Amino acid sequence: MVGCLAITAPLEVFGDGVYRQLRRAAAAILPVAAVFVLWDLLAILGDVWSYNPQYVTGFHIWVFPIEELLFFIVIPLCGLLTYSAVSTILAWVARRRSAGSDREVHR
Repeated sequence: MVGCLAITAPLEVFGDGVYRQLRRAAAAILPVAAVFVLWDLLAILGDVWSYNPQYVTGFHIWVFPIEELLFFIVIPLCGLLTYSAVSTILAWVARRRSAGSDREVHR
């Protein structure tokens, strides 16, 4: 999780403050997490799948390895950060192009 935060910190700079907008982050994370936690729960309780102990830390919250729950937070958050950063960069490019075309018209 620390690695994810470190890697996404530059996206926070380019974007519009995703980490500072908790409602927006919650709106992106909670629906996704709710659906996939339920999906995983049904699959685990139905013996459809399990987690190999060799590949998880051993820390669990109920039947879920902590990695699985963190995954449901990290993926939507990274998607939101990326969307925000790309939107900001595209807006910068559009403003620069617009400013450039204004200069050409006034010459």
